[in-house]
Amino acid sequence: MAGVTNPPFRRLCREEAERGLAEAGVDPAGRSQPPGAFAPAGLWVCEMTTARALVEGKAETVNMVKPDPDDPVRSIQLYGVEPATTAAAVDMLVREGLADHVDLNFGCPAPKVTRRGGGSALPWKLDLFAEIVAAAVTAARRASASRDFEIPVTAKIRIGIDEEHPTFMDAARIAGEEGIAGLTLHARTTAQHYAGRARWEAIGELVQATGLPVFGNGDVFEAEDARRMMSATGCAGVAIGRGCQGRPWLFRDLAAAMHGSPVRARPGLAEVAAAILRHAELSVEHFNGDERRALREMRKHTAWYLRGFSVGGRARAELSLVSTLEELRSRLDALDLAQPHPDAATGPRGRAGRPKRPRLPEGWLDSRSLTPAQRERVAQAEIAVSGG
Repeated sequence: MAGVTNPPFRRLCREEAERGLAEAGVDPAGRSQPPGAFAPAGLWVCEMTTARALVEGKAETVNMVKPDPDDPVRSIQLYGVEPATTAAAVDMLVREGLADHVDLNFGCPAPKVTRRGGGSALPWKLDLFAEIVAAAVTAARRASASRDFEIPVTAKIRIGIDEEHPTFMDAARIAGEEGIAGLTLHARTTAQHYAGRARWEAIGELVQATGLPVFGNGDVFEAEDARRMMSATGCAGVAIGRGCQGRPWLFRDLAAAMHGSPVRARPGLAEVAAAILRHAELSVEHFNGDERRALREMRKHTAWYLRGFSVGGRARAELSLVSTLEELRSRLDALDLAQPHPDAATGPRGRAGRPKRPRLPEGWLDSRSLTPAQRERVAQAEIAVSGG
């Protein structure tokens, strides 16, 4: 799973996946797996966490990485652009027992990140990419001395800046040399953002070029998409991002499909409303009882959950303004909960948008290594996005 959600939603997704395993006749607890193996229900990676904010102990960031006690493998996704800070964040996560797996995000295409040289722009600079990866892996190995197994570090990348400036093959080579345990490839360039078709053939090319496990990402919206991707590319697994928006039961389908079950979840509005309410309750708990904050966070999720259902504009508007659990219950109870699962609720999710000219630091593409001025500027990039 790609790190696009906060702990309450990840918990719902994990529970749905465990339901899928049970429906396929597989033990959700993974007791048949060898010690240290990933649980068969999936790997639930947290939303992108900034290394500097984590090291500085910012309350919001610390809350983001708060572990789910029932998650068998705690995965933290880090954004870092400075090797020492990234290493310090990894060391903290491992020594304090907050992570069993660390994923480095080099796939973010957001202009506020790439224009400072971070995210999917960073692998273009081979020296900086190698330094960050090496620092993270070394820190994880050293800190793992206090644990009963070595904490693996993985990385998420994109194909490149644009078609003329690919980075994924060089990134995979360096990642392998520096001890990365696996790679996730979002099969689009920075310029594509989320537009157009994900180039699954690039995932297949990467599988053939590296001995590392490769996880495919991009345009997986149904269990059948995942099966097709794996068959077409030979990838070891799939990472889900936008496809799960408002659909935690997608992971029920994925778990069932990967274990040979034809059962697919098609929840009606009553089941969806119950999921919305439970999601909201978990959010209130996550935000330490702050209903207003939790319900504000729920607004986008509620819109995603209701996609395809016959819910009028007024009802949707009212749901987007609720600020208490009681008000949410009342608004949901007023809906026509007898509605079955609509066909319009399946298929692609999220705003694809249009291709965008990558926002990069001045002169970024002139060389594959950093100039002194660029190195100084990149060091500021982490500060600029460390408010979370």
